[in-house]
Amino acid sequence: MDHFSTKRLTAERLNETHLADLVALHLDAEVSRYLGGVRTPEVTKTYLATNMAHWDQHGFGLWVMRTQDGAFVGRGGIRHILVDDVDEIEILYAYKREFWGQGFASEIAVAMTDIGLSHFKLPSLIGIVNVRNGASRRVLERSDYLVERSTMRHGEDVVIYRKSGAASPPAR
Repeated sequence: MDHFSTKRLTAERLNETHLADLVALHLDAEVSRYLGGVRTPEVTKTYLATNMAHWDQHGFGLWVMRTQDGAFVGRGGIRHILVDDVDEIEILYAYKREFWGQGFASEIAVAMTDIGLSHFKLPSLIGIVNVRNGASRRVLERSDYLVERSTMRHGEDVVIYRKSGAASPPAR
């Protein structure tokens, strides 16, 4: 699934032509504050190569998001990640500041969750969120992810959210 669309966004499989957009995104300190900090262009180039290799190995990974008129919004995806020595599959997303607060993260989180659980038949997905990142926590909660536990990751307090591919529990 190299491409998909939502109501307002198009998503394209991450490739080398996206490097400049990713470098600009990762150099923004405000965007990067909960993502491990600002990344140099060299680190972003390695990030791009690693995530392109993930696609080759697993058949899914990160996409670049654009508005219907082609403006770069950010990146998001589904990828394997080691969490406390357990191989998990997480959804992740990061957007340019000018697109914050417009519902794009929720729109993509719902789409990526559906792709992961329905299309790829993954047993579950997790979201890893810095405890101070209220906006991302709300995105996952609105997407029916449940808090599973707290842990430390790269020296930061994070919360692990999970959504299972099994039937959802009844609404409260």
